[in-house]
Amino acid sequence: MQKLSNLVDELASYIPQSELRNDQVSASNVGWQIEHSLLVVSSVLEGLKRSNPAEFKSSFRPLKYLILWRGIIPRGKVKAPSRVSPDSFTAETLQAHVTLCREKIAKIDQLDAGQYFTHPMFGDLKVKQAIPFLAIHTEHHLKIIREMLAN
Repeated sequence: MQKLSNLVDELASYIPQSELRNDQVSASNVGWQIEHSLLVVSSVLEGLKRSNPAEFKSSFRPLKYLILWRGIIPRGKVKAPSRVSPDSFTAETLQAHVTLCREKIAKIDQLDAGQYFTHPMFGDLKVKQAIPFLAIHTEHHLKIIREMLAN
């Protein structure tokens, strides 16, 4: 959980540059990358919390295991689902969302190991896989932000 907390802290550090964009790297701006990442963290942690372990459905999805094993999400291969695609945001709403995510991360230890969330491509992921997925996903968007700001 500390790794995920550190990644969210890094996202927060880029809020002052949220309006910046670099079309050579991404069609979206830094704020979109931040808010999308926070929406994913928030929705996954909420999904884990609300899940019923008895309803978990195991499935073999090779892409899931490849991404979790390699720790890298290929860039530009998947479009974000609409529920985690930000419409609008401000520096204030981004900061409020960071605070909410920090609160949810602090409660991960309260989750039962059998709780899960359903990923649109990976199927059901229990807590043990969901937390590394969140770190991989957040790092993916942080790499984009870093590249946007470096050029």
